[in-house]
Amino acid sequence: MKKTNMKKNIIKLVLLIIILLAVGTFFIMKSLQEKAKTYELVEIEKEDYQFFVYSTEGKYGVIDKEGKTIIPANYTQVKIPNPSKAIFICYTDDNTQVFNEKNEAIYTDFQNIEPLSLKNISSDLIYEKTVLKYKQDEKYGLVSIEGKKITNPIYESIDTLQYKEGELVVKQDNKSGIININGYEIIKPEYDNIIADGYYSSENGYKNDGYIVSNTTEQGYRYGYVNNEGKKILEPNYNELSRIPYKDENKLYLLCAENGKYGIFEGEKNIIPNEYQDITYVDGNDFCIVQKGKKYGAINLQGSMMLQVKYLQINVNGDYMYVTDENSTQKVYDKKGNETEINPNSVILSINSTEDYKIHIDTIDGTTTYSIYQGDTKLTTENYSYLEYLFENYFIASNTQGKIGVIDANGNIKIEMKYDTLQKIADTDLIQTLESSTKTTSIYSKDLNLVVQMTNANVEKIGNNLIKIYNKEDAQYVDYSGIQKQNTEVYPNNTIFAKSQNGKWGFVGKEGNVVVDYQYDEVTEINEYGFAGVKKDEKWGVIDKNGNIIVDCIYEINNQENPNFIGEYYEVSYGNGESYYTK
Repeated sequence: MKKTNMKKNIIKLVLLIIILLAVGTFFIMKSLQEKAKTYELVEIEKEDYQFFVYSTEGKYGVIDKEGKTIIPANYTQVKIPNPSKAIFICYTDDNTQVFNEKNEAIYTDFQNIEPLSLKNISSDLIYEKTVLKYKQDEKYGLVSIEGKKITNPIYESIDTLQYKEGELVVKQDNKSGIININGYEIIKPEYDNIIADGYYSSENGYKNDGYIVSNTTEQGYRYGYVNNEGKKILEPNYNELSRIPYKDENKLYLLCAENGKYGIFEGEKNIIPNEYQDITYVDGNDFCIVQKGKKYGAINLQGSMMLQVKYLQINVNGDYMYVTDENSTQKVYDKKGNETEINPNSVILSINSTEDYKIHIDTIDGTTTYSIYQGDTKLTTENYSYLEYLFENYFIASNTQGKIGVIDANGNIKIEMKYDTLQKIADTDLIQTLESSTKTTSIYSKDLNLVVQMTNANVEKIGNNLIKIYNKEDAQYVDYSGIQKQNTEVYPNNTIFAKSQNGKWGFVGKEGNVVVDYQYDEVTEINEYGFAGVKKDEKWGVIDKNGNIIVDCIYEINNQENPNFIGEYYEVSYGNGESYYTK
């Protein structure tokens, strides 16, 4: 009897251990899966670049940031997926090898290593920076930049997904799916094609993009939708499908066409039935213009009819809908569908400010004039041919002669109306103007004080908080708030700095002592790699961070305002964001 009980207890113990192991394994796998689900994108700044492609006599190799040769130029092509890492993919006509900074072959356990090219980017970092693909037995897999296998070679192809760095389109059995750079499967390979929906927000970029999936049928393409977490929202049953760029990125609105009829879904819910010949979303608002036959109406994104589908025409101008009814009578409705007494020849633009400012645009006898209102009170008396809200209580204004300046809400001139162009520099508090007759560029601060004025000037952003205004005789720096900076402040790690005197350029030390005589027609500042360009008699040369000549002025470099140098090499763009160095 005791043996029987002991045997039962042993069996119970074994079962308990098996259950505990199974539960433990489940939670470990779930934890690993959750970890793989989350990926981080690597940010690389210019000062982090260590290696560069260079070219000589039509062949390519690698130099470091001091201009020293790391890989001799013996290859038909060289790709550096991450310029902060010593990983160089080198091509000949019949072979591909990967080398490190010691010119040693690496990734020898993998065949046909390739970088993954990002699509439609404006950076010189044109590849996925943490993963590569490899090929084995005609299939592809992923390997990390450190050489660790991420996936087995199970895919017919691996490619990047436009807009969504860190996510990849893969194919199995000729069907497309999505994985991330950790190898986590977001969408199973069961569609003929997948694209990102292209939704962008200033706060999160393309992070909350979902996926438009499609299959090919005997009737043509059919589209569906999968959200950014991989959940299927709509089956691929629709002739057309696009995401509405609604202001709240947490709300998902999809415009779909089925058998030639359009409707709108909020997530999985059909809020506007597929019964319209056309639907046009009004950007930045909560409603759409719909069409049946030759008649138009308006429906909000809650699915409620604002204007019945009976109008010959509906145009949205500013804050109102301008409609033409069946009797060709023009009326004006607000964005809730209420009729107003506004003159159909007037357009009213609300301003996103706390002062309830509005811009009225009135057309009388073919002449259009702009005015500023506060609520229902007109503040300006002059006739302006254009007005645009700037910030606080300031407006860009154009007079009847077509000259542009800045006024306050009451029409008082704050920047003289003498300019041909005037704009707020994006992401800054600065205003840039141009007077064409004198080719004079002016920069004003947010309090509308003149900061810099220069003829034949170029203006460019540098770093994260500065703009540079320069011509052949001068260079000035201004931060985004309008405070002028010296080049000693802009380049605190440099020991010499560009300076002009009597129309010629040289370099001085931090104390102002001349290090390089004033002898050049143009120069660049010492760059992050310790080199500057110097120009004389239309030819460029190179000096190092101490002012020593690396290359005399022998290079003819066309179409570059500020060429970039590393050692004896200067930078040339391929034209697709990628670049190489040459001499």
